[in-house]
Amino acid sequence: MIYWKIFVAFFIPGILGYGGGPSSIPLVENEVVQHNKWMNVQEFSEVLALGNSLPGPIATKMAGYIGYDVAGVPGAIVGVFATVAPSLMLMIFLLGILFKYKDSPKVKRMTLYVRPVIAVLLGVMAWRFFLESYIGIGLWQTLLLLVVSYVLLEQVRVHPAFVIVGALVYGGFLL
Repeated sequence: MIYWKIFVAFFIPGILGYGGGPSSIPLVENEVVQHNKWMNVQEFSEVLALGNSLPGPIATKMAGYIGYDVAGVPGAIVGVFATVAPSLMLMIFLLGILFKYKDSPKVKRMTLYVRPVIAVLLGVMAWRFFLESYIGIGLWQTLLLLVVSYVLLEQVRVHPAFVIVGALVYGGFLL
């Protein structure tokens, strides 16, 4: 029964929390503190602070921690699954519709219109990253990382994960 309560406590905020993790935090707080009384307000605020200090989505981190606190590893798994289940179900539903109408001229035209928008958004994001790097570490360090990354990715064909780890190590030790 506890796993069902954990599932419902995180599934409901996942459905109603329009806007992602930050908008669902009050809903999670209501379920965890007010309704189920698994934590008091102080404990919940500490979990929230811990979740905000770590990278990644806040709702899944909180669900994993609270689920673990309430029912161990299975509780953490149920909490995280319940948090992502609404989005997962909606994606499966929408992909089913898209697959059903994939040969429709309107759907094909829509995907043609979306591609350039995605390319522009990725370009803007890359430009912002470049500017942040330029401001943070200077032009020469930025250009060095840019050129080395380009050569490793395009010429040597190194997996992007290794390039990212290499840049992190370089930044951690030398910057």
